[in-house]
Amino acid sequence: MDLVLEVCDTFVFDKIYSALFPVPDAVTTILQAAADPSVALKNISVPYIPATPYEYTLIPAGPAAYMTTIARTNIWRQTTSLYIITAIFGVLLYLVFATLSYVFIFDKRSMQHPKFLKNQISMEMIQALTAIPFMVLYTVPWFLAEVRGYGMLYWDVEDYGYFYLALQFPLFIGFTDCGIYAIHRGLHHPLLYKRLHKPHHKWIVPTPFASHAFHPVDGYLQSLPYHFFPFVFPLHKISYLFLFTFINVWTIMIHDGEYVTQNPAINGSACHTVHHLYFNYNYGQFTTLWDRIGGSYRKPDVSLFDQKVKMNQATWKQQSKEMEKIVKEVEIVDERTYDGPDSKKTQ
Repeated sequence: MDLVLEVCDTFVFDKIYSALFPVPDAVTTILQAAADPSVALKNISVPYIPATPYEYTLIPAGPAAYMTTIARTNIWRQTTSLYIITAIFGVLLYLVFATLSYVFIFDKRSMQHPKFLKNQISMEMIQALTAIPFMVLYTVPWFLAEVRGYGMLYWDVEDYGYFYLALQFPLFIGFTDCGIYAIHRGLHHPLLYKRLHKPHHKWIVPTPFASHAFHPVDGYLQSLPYHFFPFVFPLHKISYLFLFTFINVWTIMIHDGEYVTQNPAINGSACHTVHHLYFNYNYGQFTTLWDRIGGSYRKPDVSLFDQKVKMNQATWKQQSKEMEKIVKEVEIVDERTYDGPDSKKTQ
């Protein structure tokens, strides 16, 4: 995240902070330095310290970096900047990729399912967009710790070699898959489910917009393994950014209802559809390994992969019947309002 912060500092935040908290006579000093390199910034009242040790090899700092009393290394500046960056990036990533998935992948016939909710898409988006700012607030301390050098993120590939550069990807998937399984299954405990996880299970037939539609504490808790990883294992900085994007896109993919794989090892969209329909199965994020070990794996029905049967009224009726039985066990009262012509709120 320090690389992202450096880019944003150079092109955006240096200018903002220099305007809000200017150094007295800084403009004059900069002009003097431009005219006479021998005085190069020696009269700046607040010495400039790079935010990262790689700054001058990546993006040289512009004049605005020297023109504010709030240095890049100021912890409150870093906290504020990281919050703004993460919030904007999180919202844009959600809206762009969920919209692309909805437009090009999601089968709109699913919206005729008897368990599709009234005004569901707008409710999914409202839930997600109100939760993301709070999830970011909880997440920023992790990013701040990384930026200030407390993690095991690294830049030079030679530090750990090319073999580890490749190994870090399956290691990340394995580590986080185990952690998310444990946290997700724990969130289904009755004491936590009704307080935290129930909002995400409002969507029996989810769309891509349900991907981030969590209670903010629920969403944050399930993200913890991602943040733990670079404090336990070395992780290349570019790989970190790629994986941070990937996990968000994957979360959207497993809610898109497009079942592209029947691979028994992958906990894809079909497995996650089973989780939303029947609640107590398939808690994993990437693989089915921990569900198999924990006895919570349920193989997706063959009908989910047959386009002729998948959208069949008989299939939906059978799914609804089993779902209604399970929801009474889990939630006692189904408070959802469904959108189907023959659906009604059950008490």
